[in-house]
Amino acid sequence: MIRFEQVSVTYDGAPAPAISDIELTVPEGELVLLIGPSGVGKSTLLGTVSGLVPHFTGGRLRGRVTVDGRDTRTQKPRELADVVGTVGQDPLAHFVTDTVEDELAYGMESLGLAPDVMRRRVEETLDLLGLAELRDRPIATLSGGQQQRVAIGSVLTTHPKVLVLDEPTSALDPAAAEEVLAVLQRLVHDLGTTVLLAEHRLERVVQYADQAILLPGPGQAPVVGEPERVMAMSPVHPPVVALGRLAGWDPLPLSVRDARRAAAGLRERLAGLEPPLVEAARTATGPTTDSTTEAVPEAPAPARTGLDRLLHRRRHHGTPATTADRAGPGSTAVAVVTGLGVRHGRIEALRGLSLTVAPGEAVALMGRNGAGKSTLLSALVGMVEPASGTVLVNGRTPHRTQPRELIRQVGLVPQEPRDLLYADTVAAECAAADSDAGAAPGSCRALVAELLPDVPDTMHPRDLSEGQRLALALAVVLTGRPPLVLLDEPTRGLDYAAKGRLVGVLRTLTAAGHAIVLATHDVELAAELAHRVVILADGEIVADGPTAEVVLSSPAFAPQVAKVLAPQGWLTVGQVRRALTTGVDAGEEDEA
Repeated sequence: MIRFEQVSVTYDGAPAPAISDIELTVPEGELVLLIGPSGVGKSTLLGTVSGLVPHFTGGRLRGRVTVDGRDTRTQKPRELADVVGTVGQDPLAHFVTDTVEDELAYGMESLGLAPDVMRRRVEETLDLLGLAELRDRPIATLSGGQQQRVAIGSVLTTHPKVLVLDEPTSALDPAAAEEVLAVLQRLVHDLGTTVLLAEHRLERVVQYADQAILLPGPGQAPVVGEPERVMAMSPVHPPVVALGRLAGWDPLPLSVRDARRAAAGLRERLAGLEPPLVEAARTATGPTTDSTTEAVPEAPAPARTGLDRLLHRRRHHGTPATTADRAGPGSTAVAVVTGLGVRHGRIEALRGLSLTVAPGEAVALMGRNGAGKSTLLSALVGMVEPASGTVLVNGRTPHRTQPRELIRQVGLVPQEPRDLLYADTVAAECAAADSDAGAAPGSCRALVAELLPDVPDTMHPRDLSEGQRLALALAVVLTGRPPLVLLDEPTRGLDYAAKGRLVGVLRTLTAAGHAIVLATHDVELAAELAHRVVILADGEIVADGPTAEVVLSSPAFAPQVAKVLAPQGWLTVGQVRRALTTGVDAGEEDEA
């Protein structure tokens, strides 16, 4: 169905091709998963299938890409619309109408389908993706996950032979992600649709793939084969595969079910050991920097990371310490939310919500799409005015505080990192961040290098991958060293290694007394980082407690390792590795 013949793409001004000499075939009627590290060219490869590369993005395409016999070099995306449906990483860039129902119908109108056919397909798609209650809603009022489902639905209504999806579940809660993946499987198995998708959250999708395509890196040929074989050699892999590698299971499991069948012996080895409560129980004595992230190696003691250097300068070279520097966990709260109510027109996004965040604490906000997580972050950074209740950040009311003063107290990395990026190059963006924050020149650039190495100074932010843009936006915010750091879906577009580096940076922040509140659907991130998990539903808090207690009590929010090793309380591969290596209780090891 899709054929790549010696395909290379080089963007204008780029020092090297984004992809080089790709030779492979995607069969008809299969779900094919495209994997690889951040920035390796996955989005570019997907773009060549729809014709967006090079007709929309520019650059030079060498070789030949054919879809159902059509050459994407000679046919523009609109001429391929009846064959290829595409959903990119940014659903907002996809929309051309104002309401959900109009967006679902737009593609069919462009193809000139009959009104009765359009009506039937819209109704089918609304039901398939659980959008029926949102049919009349303005798209601008939807949560990021709801927008993602609308974007997927808008291409499903045209019944294309090929679906190309870039990070289709990245903004979805676990239940919504399962619904979307179930729809994709139905399209593949019942209608013979060919689905090619790139996804970093492999724990959600790898078990459903018929084939996997690994892009290892520049100058390396793609690896194509059954998911089990590709996962055995892939540098990016989900926790269940990492656990299988650690335990020496053969074949490697791709799903929790397969891993549980192989895990009886491992559970016996761990039976006498007690897992730690993900540091949550230790907030009274201060946060630790112990890492359970497989991808974060311990740095040699003499070396300082970019963030370490920033914190060191502030403490020892005359820059006044913030409240977060002086206070430990349990001290004066960085943020206090009391009886908060927020309305978006007729919609009550938050009601009667109360929350306190202490210095040195990492709090994960979780819940369904539309539960109010992003609205709460917006209230903490002063972007929305409460309809009722109060919000205080270091004693200040955010929406009444001048931006220049507020930026020193709280920083937000939004779901769309490009909202923070305005300069023409990475270097210029970092220089502006250093100037705005009063930081030493090179401070922001050091953080970018730490989060995501090998990003050129001369590259335009719009030419970065989603994960690279996130790293740049995060570095811009962290350069200001705010006592309260807010992150909205911070792992969208990040592979496991980049996520591990992010966890390491955020742990350094909490160890220095900064508070972190992150809204996330990434249960693995919450297990690795958060001291507390707060679950929201319909604008209210329904659970608030130590990470292990909350996630282990909810199958929807439990990480893969917890599901595999239940009823034992292990959450991460790192915990299991340390326990097997030392033969002692993992919690005792951490305390030691």
